[in-house]
Amino acid sequence: MRAESLEFLRSLQEAPSPSGYEQPAQAVVREYAAGFADDVRTDVMGNVVATRNEAGRPRVMLAGHVDEIGLMATYIDDEGFISVRGIGGWDTTVLIGQYVTVHTSSGPVPGVVGRKPVHLLSPDERGKGMQMDDLFVDLGIAGKEAVSKLVRVGDPITVGRPFQELGPGMAAARCFDDKAGTWVVIEALRLVSRRRPAAAVFAVSTTQEEIGLRGAITSTYGIDPDVGIAVDVTFADDAAGDTKRKNSDIALGKGPTVCRGANINPRVYDLLVETAQAKKIPFQLEAAPGSTGTDAGVMQVARAGVATGLIGVPLRYMHTPVELLALADLENAAKLIAEFIVRLDKKTSFIP
Repeated sequence: MRAESLEFLRSLQEAPSPSGYEQPAQAVVREYAAGFADDVRTDVMGNVVATRNEAGRPRVMLAGHVDEIGLMATYIDDEGFISVRGIGGWDTTVLIGQYVTVHTSSGPVPGVVGRKPVHLLSPDERGKGMQMDDLFVDLGIAGKEAVSKLVRVGDPITVGRPFQELGPGMAAARCFDDKAGTWVVIEALRLVSRRRPAAAVFAVSTTQEEIGLRGAITSTYGIDPDVGIAVDVTFADDAAGDTKRKNSDIALGKGPTVCRGANINPRVYDLLVETAQAKKIPFQLEAAPGSTGTDAGVMQVARAGVATGLIGVPLRYMHTPVELLALADLENAAKLIAEFIVRLDKKTSFIP
């Protein structure tokens, strides 16, 4: 991966972006995309839209959501411990003992997630699943008055640490879901910007996917694309036990996935596969018989309908603070989308 692209990925991962609080990460997107997009704008939902060749045809929208799951401060007790609620879907067992950062109006404040020590749990408590009400954030500051000078109800909280390179070509971070997708769509636009596409390209860093696909709903309506490609992470089965029968046998480092199913326009799917084969870009197939639960789901049914595709980035340990992926899969996803776009012209039909 070229140095500038890797730095963009690192900066994107380090910027906080819980759903509804995506502004710091979106600022990173705007700064990077301004180097090659014809126009970069932010809409009222906070979606960042980077455009190339806006007068072209067909109109192609790329969507990767920038929001991450997180926590929200809801109450500060007399001792200074902070009660929290989840932003997005959490498995509470992975929260125990994590480092957190509370993002306040005066800057970030570090803390940890606490709970009653296992030694003090009753036998009944040990047998129960952990609930969010059993957890709290501890800033190491005593008393409600002192903590309230720093933290307000509604402040967002991120969990875990940011980008970390691991083994060769591997990286882990708290929020590759789905800053990986944001990186891919913006990087695909950069690759397209070096060509002369007939299509108009709108690369959108969407907001609030984790709480209802909201940014994709509004941005698709506003852009009114002919074609929509969503990019999201997908489950890698190479370290998750015997899940291959359920999830299509997907592994890190073997390329992005191209999804098939009711959410996917068959002509978009065919062209993605043909492009990957022609350009020798590795890819994997993924099956989705119903809704994909991604931005693709709402893009498809916007206005009178959009010819929609879905590219997946294989990911281990989804919705934990240690999401892990292969950097090559990111690069190949961006290359596949860019090559797909340059094959389109105003005569391309997406009617099944």
